[in-house]
Amino acid sequence: MPLGLRKKKNKSRESSNLVENEEVSGHAGVGKPAVNGGGLPPPPASMRPKLVFHTQLAHGSPTGRIEGFTNVKELYSKIAEAFNLSPDEILFCTLNTHKIDMEKLLGGQIGLEDFIFAHIKGLKKEVEVYKAEEALGLTITDNGAGYAFIKRIKEGSVMDGVKVICVGDHIECINGKNIVGMRHYEVARMLKELPKDQSFSIKLVEPMKAFEMLEPRSRGGGGKSSGDGKIGTGRETLRLRSKGPATVEEMPTEFEEKAVKKVDDLLESYMGIRDTELAATMVEVGRDKNNPDEFAMALDQALGDFAFPDEFVFDVWGAIGDAKQGRF
Repeated sequence: MPLGLRKKKNKSRESSNLVENEEVSGHAGVGKPAVNGGGLPPPPASMRPKLVFHTQLAHGSPTGRIEGFTNVKELYSKIAEAFNLSPDEILFCTLNTHKIDMEKLLGGQIGLEDFIFAHIKGLKKEVEVYKAEEALGLTITDNGAGYAFIKRIKEGSVMDGVKVICVGDHIECINGKNIVGMRHYEVARMLKELPKDQSFSIKLVEPMKAFEMLEPRSRGGGGKSSGDGKIGTGRETLRLRSKGPATVEEMPTEFEEKAVKKVDDLLESYMGIRDTELAATMVEVGRDKNNPDEFAMALDQALGDFAFPDEFVFDVWGAIGDAKQGRF
């Protein structure tokens, strides 16, 4: 389908509810829809990867052991069960550090020896912000279970001047509208569409602060197989999906790493979000496509609810091609 025809189709789709019939997931891009778009029922417990991971609460706790999860919501439930919490208390997780480090954010893949730190709800705050410029300077992601939060604040931006707003803060309400359950791109669009030269209110929940004396466990002390231990080589990852079973996969190739980073940068540039799992899915979709129209059609089938603009699709196609040719 030519990209020009895609544009008309996407506009009609965009006028409807973009998340209708879609499981809210992904963040910081976790567990996006499977590439085949059809989805599968969760596998029985006996078929799930028999892996054990170690976890702590980022602000300080004993070490827990979790296993038997196949997507991010089940992961949060397992962590909550280990620490006698409600899953709704968990904002996001980082790997191998208790600090609020967005470069270590748990995405759709967990290394088999990664140590998981869960950041839970802390102080609530409400802020009045004057939108002096069209762009607020925020990059939004989500935790894969309905919570959008701030991944980056651009230096010198409107939001950079509001010191009480921080990276890692969960956005709960905008102008009195509860946005829990919205996807990151919807929240980014809602913030972008706020009128310039007017004030708006935003309610946030910051992560509970970590104890500085708590150090993350080294890479070698993380999750291992509950069997003979041979699987935990550090060269494999557990990939979580919102639809279909979790799978143990090889570490990304150099091509995949470069392409995913470039596509993630394009997501931030065009849509104000960062989502490595969404970027990885797009790279996977485009890997064997021969031209941008073929890629656009496959992207519509796999991720049609996003209604990506044509210019963005062209740039993503170009980025995948550059990665294949080793041009960056």
